[in-house]
Amino acid sequence: MQAFNFQGTAAAITGAASGIGRALALELAARGCDLALSDLDDAGLESVAKEITGTQGRRVTVRRVDVADAKQIEAFAQAAVADFPALSIVINNAGVALLGQFDEFDNAQMAWLMGINFWGVVYGTRAFLSHLRSRPQAHIVNISSIFGIVAPAGQSAYSASKFAVRGFSESLRHELAMSNSPVRLSVVHPGGIATNIARNARTGVNVRDSVSSAELGDRFEKLARTSPAAAAQRIVRGIERNEPRILIGADARLLDLIQRLRPATYWALLARTFNRLSGD
Repeated sequence: MQAFNFQGTAAAITGAASGIGRALALELAARGCDLALSDLDDAGLESVAKEITGTQGRRVTVRRVDVADAKQIEAFAQAAVADFPALSIVINNAGVALLGQFDEFDNAQMAWLMGINFWGVVYGTRAFLSHLRSRPQAHIVNISSIFGIVAPAGQSAYSASKFAVRGFSESLRHELAMSNSPVRLSVVHPGGIATNIARNARTGVNVRDSVSSAELGDRFEKLARTSPAAAAQRIVRGIERNEPRILIGADARLLDLIQRLRPATYWALLARTFNRLSGD
């Protein structure tokens, strides 16, 4: 299959107001894509839209969307396709984090996280898939995490959601290939990316440690070596090459290798590094 041609197409991106989502919007606009952007952050959406229209001259629409709400995602997809009939790329990027070990958060908090991180991906994929199948070339990008490959202590909720994204995405990719669909699919596993996800994390209702999300954000930033812009460039290159799995950052590549070599015992090697992140 030939390399993906971005020029003259359009992309829909969730979680586009900041971080990787914002960087992807800018990168795809530079490649010649129009954009349908969604987020809960209205000000962030307006800011990135203004930047793109001012510097790239591409058409941009913005919409406030809670990706955990299937009806809102469906409405976003219908509007995006109506505005951009050539829409050929969907990036399910929106995500959140939850601080605490398993006994420190409750079921409602885990359901909140799963609603965004996992069900948001499922809803977004389903809402756009029929249209994408009608395009001569199309690509779905689902953002998992390196924590969809390794599962550190203290990340049971987040890892559960990101492993779920990985499993869903890989199975769907196989189904698309078996049906000779024009739709390609990549699942992305970023390592430490300098975004606000840790700083904006919710805290478990029963957390014993007094560490705040701001303090965790400071610690995370010391370990986050990859910029959102570099992550976006890597993802777009992966779309262009139809890469099924996209690892972002030297840390993600190293952790993936360690997991392959020691699939059941990698934590003994990694505990010290992750304890630095948690402050232990």
